[in-house]
Amino acid sequence: MPWISACSTDDIDAEDLIRWDHGAQTFAIYHSPDGQFYATAGRCTHEDVHLCDGLVMGHLIECPKHNGQFDYRTGEAKRAPVCVNLRTFPVKVEAGQVYVEVP
Repeated sequence: MPWISACSTDDIDAEDLIRWDHGAQTFAIYHSPDGQFYATAGRCTHEDVHLCDGLVMGHLIECPKHNGQFDYRTGEAKRAPVCVNLRTFPVKVEAGQVYVEVP
């Protein structure tokens, strides 16, 4: 699977996320409070709403539609109504760029 440059590390404030579209896929890229970067599928598994409008709290992303929560590091569903985990993708940072391993 290829590593694709998604954004610059400066594009995402700490405890925030951005939307990134590649081909037919949409992703959410997160900048955690401890300085790490993560990537998940961009849409909530409950109602297919894009997570980029959600609220990041620590290591959780809250869906903007029904307030379900996921741990974006693992994709684990943490609060109802979400019950299906988010897909996660490997991320690496090189020379100030965030790369996502895209299937």
